Amino acid sequence: MEHKDLQQELEDQLSHTLSRQHLFQSDWDVISFAVFFIFIGMVLLLVILVLIRCCCCCCCDEKPRRRKVGIENLALEP
Repeated sequence: MEHKDLQQELEDQLSHTLSRQHLFQSDWDVISFAVFFIFIGMVLLLVILVLIRCCCCCCCDEKPRRRKVGIENLALEP
């Protein structure tokens, strides 16, 4: 008997959950949902950029040439 009560209660909860028409109850729910997906999107974008850089730049065997940028400070020389 108790098994049927539990099954009926679970079915009632499931039907109540599926019958709700409003997914977001307030503006804060929408804002938090948007912020969460923007954060996940940025993390995925950064991972993709790192993978592109590793795959494209690691294949090159030559070392990058260093250029001097700016002017030399002659006061630092002995």
